Amino acid sequence: MKQPFAIWITGLPASGKSTLRGRLVDRLRARGIDVAVLESDLLREVLGGGYDDAGRDRFYRSMVWIGELLTGHGVPVIFDATANRRAYRDEGRRRIPKFFEVFVDTPLGICMERDPKGIYRRGRQDPAGTVPGVQAAYEPPLAPEVRIDGRTMDPDRSAEEIVSEMTAMGFLISGVSL
Repeated sequence: MKQPFAIWITGLPASGKSTLRGRLVDRLRARGIDVAVLESDLLREVLGGGYDDAGRDRFYRSMVWIGELLTGHGVPVIFDATANRRAYRDEGRRRIPKFFEVFVDTPLGICMERDPKGIYRRGRQDPAGTVPGVQAAYEPPLAPEVRIDGRTMDPDRSAEEIVSEMTAMGFLISGVSL
């Protein structure tokens, strides 16, 4: 069996990652590719791990391990996670042979205006908080396979752009995962 891919969608909280992920899952499933979604908020409920440096290190190590395990068993994976440190995503790239990174590049101000989960509001109320982009640094990817401009993102067009680039890189042929 050939190794399936892993896609890591990263960006600041409220950048549009989850919206894009939903459209991408729809596109892949329409092509007969059933992907497992590793969404950080949901996984954090199960795996635990705080938002301090040690908690994030432990959480993202576990998340990458799950992605590696799934892809090793033939299951394509989408990571929907901020992963504020580049090292977290780079670890996924090192451990998963077919790794594809998508950066939803949305300015902090726009993310703060959206704030559907109240992350930034709570972060402003707690100066000792650890919100990426506010109290904690967010390290954008240096060379993502696809960069999406979050200011003007059309989720459907962006999902198609990702599928096209995956096809060009040989991750997909005629809509089939390799």
